[in-house]
Amino acid sequence: MPTDLYIPPEALQVFLEMFEGPLDLLLYLIRKQNLDILQIPITKITDQYINYINTMQVLNIELAGEYLLMAAVLLEIKSRILLPKLPNASNDADEDGEDPRQELIQRLLEYEKIKLAAINLNTMPQAYRDYLWVDILIEESEPELPEIKPADLQKAWHTLLLRSIKAQNEHHIKRQELSVREHMSQILRTLRELGKTNFFDLFELQLGTQHIVVNFIAILELGKEGMVSIVQDSEQNIFVELV
Repeated sequence: MPTDLYIPPEALQVFLEMFEGPLDLLLYLIRKQNLDILQIPITKITDQYINYINTMQVLNIELAGEYLLMAAVLLEIKSRILLPKLPNASNDADEDGEDPRQELIQRLLEYEKIKLAAINLNTMPQAYRDYLWVDILIEESEPELPEIKPADLQKAWHTLLLRSIKAQNEHHIKRQELSVREHMSQILRTLRELGKTNFFDLFELQLGTQHIVVNFIAILELGKEGMVSIVQDSEQNIFVELV
């Protein structure tokens, strides 16, 4: 083992915990010595790796099974390279003319790519590491509007009837079947178009008492269903608006 790679036995366990697995340890050995990952000196790297593993076992440091498996893989690759070769085969080829390191090299390249991507992601700001979220609760109080009292609605109803009687004296009104639901829909359309509207502007007095009764009930139903609110200003004017 090269002296620059020597790690005191008492620090070996801490050292091993720095790595995420055997590929991480192999990559460290390669980069530490500025070796070409595409031309791994398999004998040298295998010997260094096995030395670490043996030292761990001598010190009774528990090793994950994947580290021992990688040791077996390295020894197999080393033995295949040392076997007699075919004529014209490269020094790193096995007896079949194939480079037994190729699969390991590919795994190391892919692992390094993932590791670098993870490092780049780790440089990005992270909540609760680089900054903290601060939750600010802002209570927004809605302006309180005067409630409509039954007496005020009753007064408005009497006013509508008086206006209706006057309008009927000026116009000939035909009896017709009126639907509360249809009037509710019409009121909603009007409020969507005009917004907050004076209560009395929602009635067409010239259409007669029937219209007034049904329209009045329709407004009350909309208020009961929570679709509109009926409010009163400081001058006792009544308004209807969408909720």
